[in-house]
Amino acid sequence: MEFRIFTEPQQGATYRDLLKVARATEDAGYDGFFRSDHYLRMGSANGLPGPTDAWTTLAGLAVQTSRVRLGTLMTAATFRLPGPLAITVAQVDQMSGGRVEFGIGSGWFEAEHAAYGIPFPALGDRFDIYTEQLEVITGLWTTPLHEKFSYAGKHFQLTDSPALPKPAQRPRPPVIIGGRGAKRTPALAARFADEFNVAFADASVASEQFERVDDACRAIGRDPASMVRSIAQIVCVGWDDAQVERRAAAIGREVDELKRNGLTGTPAEVVDKIGTWREQTGVSRVYLQVLDLNDLDHLELMAAEVASQL
Repeated sequence: MEFRIFTEPQQGATYRDLLKVARATEDAGYDGFFRSDHYLRMGSANGLPGPTDAWTTLAGLAVQTSRVRLGTLMTAATFRLPGPLAITVAQVDQMSGGRVEFGIGSGWFEAEHAAYGIPFPALGDRFDIYTEQLEVITGLWTTPLHEKFSYAGKHFQLTDSPALPKPAQRPRPPVIIGGRGAKRTPALAARFADEFNVAFADASVASEQFERVDDACRAIGRDPASMVRSIAQIVCVGWDDAQVERRAAAIGREVDELKRNGLTGTPAEVVDKIGTWREQTGVSRVYLQVLDLNDLDHLELMAAEVASQL
């Protein structure tokens, strides 16, 4: 079982905050440091100090960390044009020595689009854009050197692109797709994804979605075992009930709610719950969503007492 730290910087964080957490993630032995790709805080607070751009952040971390995998859950297909995004991600992969993983989704948070003047098409059109983004980005990365890439889609057209730069990982960085869509999402994952992620769902919902992805893989002749299964869950772990209560209060949540909807409790309780997840869903990778970026002791406790047991 692999464990990665997942952060939500739009809730209020600077680059220095994220660097501190990324280095603590690396020092504690986690497999990766990931962040969301959002431009607006969820909730009523003012969101100070404001958002940080996901790929600008990851470029900085690429040269200020040395081991952890780096990526997004998930980059919104609505935010960036596919050609420039392919260049950005390839460059960050080079800067990191080949440690980038590319999570991408269709985009869903309408308010952040309105807040920053980003077009927000209807869901069907967003999914079409999402599909074309994957076709273009992976096409650019996998085009052989000295050959050109052209593409004629409804939303994007490329003519005689030199398809440069190339990422450090060949043929391309791993692609992560997630979500709960019953048809188009599994089919897209079967075509492009190295990993499928189900975030903030219970085990029964995740199992059903993983099975849909497996079926979509079989439908195109792909071995479902070639797809990594992963989940993302909020975490709140403490040595005892009192510490769990304090950590829950620090992020404005109730312990009972966190136990229903995440990985919460003492290390033994959380180890048992993750073990149950593994048995029920076959997951091999867990993204631990941490919301208090100042509590580095939390990361150390989970690494020493939870991850080490699994």
